[in-house]
Amino acid sequence: MTTLGVLIVDDDDLMRAGLRAVLSSDETIRVVGEAADGREAVRRTRELAPDVVLMDVRMPVLDGVAATKEITALVPAPRVLVLTTFEDDDYVFGALGAGASGFLLKRTRPEQLIEAIHTVAAGDSLLSPSITRRVIDRMARYPRVEPAAARRLRVLTPRERDVMELVARGLSNSEIAATLVVEESTVKTHVKRILAKLALRDRVQVVIAAYETGLVRAMEESGPRPPQDHDRRAGPGTYPR
Repeated sequence: MTTLGVLIVDDDDLMRAGLRAVLSSDETIRVVGEAADGREAVRRTRELAPDVVLMDVRMPVLDGVAATKEITALVPAPRVLVLTTFEDDDYVFGALGAGASGFLLKRTRPEQLIEAIHTVAAGDSLLSPSITRRVIDRMARYPRVEPAAARRLRVLTPRERDVMELVARGLSNSEIAATLVVEESTVKTHVKRILAKLALRDRVQVVIAAYETGLVRAMEESGPRPPQDHDRRAGPGTYPR
């Protein structure tokens, strides 16, 4: 069985011990090491080559945002999942701008943390609902939509727009699947198509693009397109493009 190597970075000894205990209980994850500050995290990442770095934000010597920027610049670079008690906007956007693949709060349940590690290791990105809300709130402060930005969405099918709108509202793939009455694998396919068509890196950029193009504001008035009869007749996990 292939295991994921994880480096735990936190300046709190007790927190590191607790995270190690949680992660070590899962046979698919191997804790390869620990670091107590950002500078040590960069050094240990070079030495241990983990698949995922579980990163705290506020630390001495070098904070998590600066450490994330250095770590994601490495070749090859691991995925960085920020785990913190802070929801400060500057830290959120700083970490995401530095290349973090996800941002979770420390009150996240153990099983959700383990799932999140696998998610970012697989190349996906994720944010906790409260963090997604902050991204959305910041984007909502800029109501003007340039015509050129809105035209970007012409390459998407109606259903891809539905999926993009729900991603922008912070729904997970499974929640989107339930909302649109399709298989989760179908949602994943559409997310990949959206990323490719719009040249976006991850779900965070999908959220930003949804606001920059005016998609979410338009959807707020009418809501996402409900499942159509022909969608259901097409069978599980399929529908016309």
